[in-house]
Amino acid sequence: MFQSFEVTSTPQFGRDRVGQLRASFEALGIDAFLVPRADEYNGEYVPAGAERLAWLTGFTGSAGIALITHSQAIIFVDGRYVTQLAEQVDSSVFTGGDLVNEPPHVWIPKNGKQGMRLGIDPWLHSGADVRRLEKALAEIGGTLVILPHNPLDRLWTDRPAEPLGAVVIQNVAQAGTLAKDKIATIAADLAKKNAAAVLIADPSSIAWIFNIRGADVPHTPHPLARAIIHADGKAELFLDKRKTSIEPEAYLAQICVQLPPSSLDERLAAVSKDGRRVMIDPDIASYALADIIRKAGGDVVEGADPAKLPRAVKNSVELNGSAAAHLQDGAAMVEFLYWLSQEKPGTVTEIAAAEKLEAVRASVGQNMQNPLKDVSFDTISGAGEHAAIMHYRVTVDTDRTINAGELFLIDSGAQYINGTTDITRTVGIGAVSEEQKRFFTLVLKGMIQISTARFPKGTRGCDLDPLARIALWRAGVDFGHGTGHGVGSYLSVHEGPQRISRLSTQELLPGMILSNEPGYYRPGSFGIRTENLIYVREAEDIDGGDMPMLGFETLTFCPIDRTIVIPELLTHDELHWFNDYHARTREALMPLIHDEDVKAWLENATLPLEY
Repeated sequence: MFQSFEVTSTPQFGRDRVGQLRASFEALGIDAFLVPRADEYNGEYVPAGAERLAWLTGFTGSAGIALITHSQAIIFVDGRYVTQLAEQVDSSVFTGGDLVNEPPHVWIPKNGKQGMRLGIDPWLHSGADVRRLEKALAEIGGTLVILPHNPLDRLWTDRPAEPLGAVVIQNVAQAGTLAKDKIATIAADLAKKNAAAVLIADPSSIAWIFNIRGADVPHTPHPLARAIIHADGKAELFLDKRKTSIEPEAYLAQICVQLPPSSLDERLAAVSKDGRRVMIDPDIASYALADIIRKAGGDVVEGADPAKLPRAVKNSVELNGSAAAHLQDGAAMVEFLYWLSQEKPGTVTEIAAAEKLEAVRASVGQNMQNPLKDVSFDTISGAGEHAAIMHYRVTVDTDRTINAGELFLIDSGAQYINGTTDITRTVGIGAVSEEQKRFFTLVLKGMIQISTARFPKGTRGCDLDPLARIALWRAGVDFGHGTGHGVGSYLSVHEGPQRISRLSTQELLPGMILSNEPGYYRPGSFGIRTENLIYVREAEDIDGGDMPMLGFETLTFCPIDRTIVIPELLTHDELHWFNDYHARTREALMPLIHDEDVKAWLENATLPLEY
C-alpha cells in the first residue's frame, strides 16, 4: 500500500537527543541551532534520511522547524499540526511555536538572548531564509553561523541511505512538449538576460524540463536531482546513474550530460569563474549553492526558477490528460461513496475508509489500463471532531469509527501518469443536525462562487479569495487556510506559484490548475470541506462587455452530498450550478461504471435539488 498509518505514542528519546545536540554547541561555537523539516532540495516531501526534525523530536508533520537553544526547545508549526504536535512530542522537553505569525525570524528579535550565535546547515536553508535570519539576529547583536556539517548527522548513527528511486521517461504524449524545446527556451532567455547559466534546484522543475519522473520521495514523482542549463543550450543533469536504467539513460544522453551529484560543487564553481553571471532562485536553492558561486568569483543573479511559471501553465496535452485522470478518479470516488453508503454507521473506521478508497482507485486504474501510481498525499480521513482538525492524519492510535449523526470528511488524491488529482468530499452519516447542514451549505456557496467567477486578465489569487468566504463571513465564521493551491501534471499536488489565498499575488493565467476548497471547522465538533480542481481558461460565455474575461473550468466530477444541502440558502444561480454540475457528473461518469447498483446510487446522488 502507498500509505501507512503510524503509531503516535509520545517519544521517549526527545530529552536525550536534544541533550546530545546541545553538548555539541560549544565545539561548534554556537548558542542555538535550527532544525527545519527540509532536505537540501527544499521540497514538501523528504526522504527518510532527511527527516531530522522527526528523528530529534518525534514530530512527523510536513511543515515545521525546531529552534534548540541551551534552555529552550521550540517547534514552530502551523495550525494544521497543533494537535499532532501535542500528541507526538514530549511536552516536558518541547514547546510549540507559531510558524505562521511568529516564525523563528520573527521570534528571535523578541525573545532571543543578546549576541546569540545561531547555527544552521546551509544546505537546508534557502538564500531568502538566510537573509531573514541575518536581519533578525542583527536586531539583538547576534550572528548567523554557517556550519561546515550538520551536527545531527553525526548523532544519527543509523540514518537511512539516500534514495535510489528508478527514473522513467514522461513521454511527449503526456508532456506535450519535447524536453529539448524546453531547454532551448530557457537557454534563449538566459542569453537575453546576459547570464551564462542557470542552476535548476527544484526537483519538480527537473522532472518537468527533462520529461522524466522519479520515485525518491513519497507521493511526488520527481527525482532528487539538480541541473545547470547554459546560455548556449547545453545542459548538465546531476542525477545518480543508479537511478537510470538503459532506456532513460540513452534518452537523457540525447539532451544533456548526466553527471554524478557529487560533481555539482565542482561544475558549479567552474561555470562561475571569471565573474560569470549565474542565475539562481533564492526562494528554492540552498544558501550553500549560492555560496559556491560567490566563492568561485561568480555573480549570483537572483530570479525565479525559469521552469516555475511554464510548469504551472499547462499545455493542451497536459490539460486533456488531467481531465481524463479526473474522470477515472471520479469513477473511483463514486464506487467508494457507494460502498460507504452501504456500510452500517459505527462499523467503518477512518483507516478502513482510507484503505478502501486506495484499493478502489487501484482497481479502477487496472480496469481502465491507467494504473494508480501512488496517492498524491496522505489521505485525510476524519469523522466528527477529527474532521475539525484541518489536516488531520489518522493513525493507529487515533483511529475511530464513523458514527451516525456525524459528518465524515475525506480529502484524498491520486497520481496517474496523465494527471494528479485532489478531491475532498464531506458526507453525512445518517441524519445530521440542521446546524451542520447550514454550514455545509455555506461552504458550498463559497465553492460555487469560485467555480463561476469571471475576472479580467491580471487578476490575482488574493483578489478572488474573498468570494469563497463571503457567505461564511456573513455567518460570523471563516476558515484558516487558503482557498486553493496549484496542482502539477503528474507532479506535486501542491504546486506554485499559483494560489487562491489572501497572500497570493501571482496573476492567474490560462492553463493554471488550482484547487477550490473552502471549509469550516468547529473544534471538537465537526469539520467541512468541499474541494474540486479547476483550471483557468478564456471565458466564452460572456454576453457583451468591453474586455475579454477569464474563468474556471471544473476538472473534478463526483457527487456532492445533496442530502445535507439546504436549498433555500442557495441563490437561483447557485442552485442551477449545483444541479448542472450533478447532471454533468452523471453524464461523464455513468459510462465508466459497470455495476448496476453503483449506477443506481449515482443516479440518485445526482438528482436535481428543488426549493
